Amino acid sequence: MANHPNRSRHRAAANPTPEQVRAARDAAGHTQTEAARTIGLTLVAWQRYEAGERRMHPTYWDAYLLRTDQHPTLILADRGPAQSDQSTT
Repeated sequence: MANHPNRSRHRAAANPTPEQVRAARDAAGHTQTEAARTIGLTLVAWQRYEAGERRMHPTYWDAYLLRTDQHPTLILADRGPAQSDQSTT
């Protein structure tokens, strides 16, 4: 099924190593609790990633790097003030 539209021939993003997770947290100056809250995880989940008991999904890894301004190629941009939907009827 290599030609299925949801399957890519490109290499998927890799899971970070426990060392990478710890280094990113240290670089951000976060405690484990702060790091977990940054991307909506529990403290126990974060501790398991750093201990190597679980692999962090690349989506969580990207989210943490983005939220802490550490992503190598992407940045978060402010969209400016929110526009309300004010219809004139």
